[in-house]
Amino acid sequence: MTQPPDIADPQALRRNRRRAVTGAASDPFVHLEARDELHHRLAEVNRRFTRPAVICGLPGVWADFLPGAKVVPDDPLLALEPGAHDLVIHAMALHWAADPVGQLIQARRALCPDGLFLGVLFGGQTAAEARAALAQAEAALTGGLSPRVLPMAEIRDLGALLQRAGLALPVADSVTLRASYRDMRHWAADLRAMGEGNAMTARNRGPAPRALFQQAETLWRAHYPAPDNRLLATFELIFLTGWAPDASQPQPLRPGTATHRLAEALETRETPLPEAIKIPRDD
Repeated sequence: MTQPPDIADPQALRRNRRRAVTGAASDPFVHLEARDELHHRLAEVNRRFTRPAVICGLPGVWADFLPGAKVVPDDPLLALEPGAHDLVIHAMALHWAADPVGQLIQARRALCPDGLFLGVLFGGQTAAEARAALAQAEAALTGGLSPRVLPMAEIRDLGALLQRAGLALPVADSVTLRASYRDMRHWAADLRAMGEGNAMTARNRGPAPRALFQQAETLWRAHYPAPDNRLLATFELIFLTGWAPDASQPQPLRPGTATHRLAEALETRETPLPEAIKIPRDD
């Protein structure tokens, strides 16, 4: 079987995460927002989970998220036993996975029937301002582009991945956070605090042109201004919800078995299709 290419340099990613955990000034505020949102969502589920597991890249932030949870790293092969958990949370790491479907499939296999999967990761709108400013500045200075901001999936694509992984009742939704920064160094410091520095395999290993970040900051400030001459930055969190299949879950009705017409529920008049455009069906 062909293995997907590694989007991340594992050594660089481990280094970035280690520095995030050990840094004296670490403040992974987006992770803390994600924790709060997940707690809120779990509180709305009318169920008590007794065998939780948490998959993450920053155990220093997530190890105490759920009492008694098994905490495992987001390795390509997850250290989870099949059917051993009634709740699996993939916490702020799936955007670095070379094979996100594989991660979701493994999480689903680790669930007992009717177990709950919750995932949270950065979405495609994250760092949109920085991506645009850096690309424009680098193209003007060098005539080319190098990978500087991790490409992240859009919500419509991630919802489809839940279905591909075999999770039932899949839902994908997003929460958008916005922050303002004094300058690009201030923004980069927050990324380092979250272990989100550039760890892409295809990144340029040489030094960047001295004027690159200065010009990018000028463009960023011009196109995405915040009050007090600060820089506006977006962080999109995408939340994924799905259940391990079980016979007790609601099942879709077979087409043609409805006992009431939609027009009746909407209190409107039904207009039949002309014969010329009716779609033939096999009985």
